[in-house]
Amino acid sequence: MKLLRVGVIGQEKPAILDTDYNIRDLSQIIEDINPELLAKNFSDLKNLDIEQLPILSSNERIAPCVADVGKFICIGLNYSDHAKESNAAIPNEPIIFNKWTSAISGANDQILLPRNSVKTDWEVELGIVIGREGRYISEENALEYVAGYCVINDISEREYQLERGGSWDKGKGCDSFGPIGPWLVTKDEVKDPQQLELWLEVDGQRYQQGSTKNMIFSVAKIISYLSQFMSLQPGDIIATGTPAGVGMGQKPPKFLQHGQVVRLGIDGLGVQQQQVVEAAA
Repeated sequence: MKLLRVGVIGQEKPAILDTDYNIRDLSQIIEDINPELLAKNFSDLKNLDIEQLPILSSNERIAPCVADVGKFICIGLNYSDHAKESNAAIPNEPIIFNKWTSAISGANDQILLPRNSVKTDWEVELGIVIGREGRYISEENALEYVAGYCVINDISEREYQLERGGSWDKGKGCDSFGPIGPWLVTKDEVKDPQQLELWLEVDGQRYQQGSTKNMIFSVAKIISYLSQFMSLQPGDIIATGTPAGVGMGQKPPKFLQHGQVVRLGIDGLGVQQQQVVEAAA
């Protein structure tokens, strides 16, 4: 299933794509695409006749694909080519940081340049959506805890992240810095999460082109590793790292400017497109 949420902020409704990519209304079947639905392994949607559901306008806003996210966990430097362009050593263990849930936005919502930002950057990433509570999960069983996958743009203000002391988090969690979606694609539709092509363009120029097969730490390893330090719950989202081609890795470095358009996608998981604007005062 390809599940999504549509509507203006505060009035989002759950939906599903049919085989012709029409958006079908689920609001009479379920309350939302939320942790409760994920924890039940989508049982409310089993044996659903999608063709009988009302079709919604394709012009509606595509909202974040999961509501009520508990944790937004990120993995840094998880592709060796990105570590190299960042002048960083390849990590021996996953590097963990967080985005605040207030950073979450829809796949096509605007990117808001923070006040006084000088180095806002892009990162296409595979997102894992957790569907089952667990802790101390074995790597062999880790994929059983996945509800599905989505596209994430791990937008990052590099000066805040790297030049102003403390952890990475303050450069990662600004408002609008976590577009998720357009869809939550259930894991049965993703045969192998380590065989997905991912890409990103700015103003039509392709900067990132990679594959999840080149991750240093696999999806299963990441889930198992994280669960040694925290419990994972339905609705938690994990961003798994980005391949080479980010703005700070260009020669000379390039960063996002007002009016630019970022477009990114992953095989089978959909495409995002965001316009960059100055944040309101």
